[in-house]
Amino acid sequence: MTTPEAVIFDIGNVLIEWNPERYYDHRIGREARERMFAEVDLHGMNDKVDAGGLFRETIYETAENHPDWAEQIRWWHDHWIDIASPTIDHSIALLRALRARGIPVFALTNFGIHSFAYAQMQYDFLNEFDRPYVSGHMGVIKPDQRIYEMVEADCGIAPGRLLFTDDRADNIAAAQARGWQTHRFEGPEGWARRLVEAGLLSESEAGL
Repeated sequence: MTTPEAVIFDIGNVLIEWNPERYYDHRIGREARERMFAEVDLHGMNDKVDAGGLFRETIYETAENHPDWAEQIRWWHDHWIDIASPTIDHSIALLRALRARGIPVFALTNFGIHSFAYAQMQYDFLNEFDRPYVSGHMGVIKPDQRIYEMVEADCGIAPGRLLFTDDRADNIAAAQARGWQTHRFEGPEGWARRLVEAGLLSESEAGL
């Protein structure tokens, strides 16, 4: 196996838990949440933000178009940081351990321009990437092949020397199609072991 030159982290469900359904279950109950998500394409709304759409305006416009759920839809903006939480602390420790080793660490994330800037004010580790590749700024979201091509062109590292972790199978498959080394994230311990296997961290450094 070729030793990676850089490690690329997804953010949602890798460094920060992202589970809007759980948030809404807590606020309005599962039955009401299921009705709401069936009637309103909230993840499609979020994709528009991630592709570069204005954060507040996109969500509030969706709320106006669905008056029965207007208040709850606006929570996606107004209580966004409560949805994008908690942090996955072991993953953050791995990010920092890699950087302490002098290994370049990038982010490749579906994230809106304004929501990412807000998240950076709430979570200091989001300011620690050597290169943050944020879909909102790039105008394209994973798993579109173009976003991976843009990363390669910008960083100048051969695809086979990039190691990428993401929780979504479609995003991983797209990276594999480019020749990237990949790890499907199912928890920080598995990711830690993958970094040890790649020769990037010792078990102690990886918190194992």
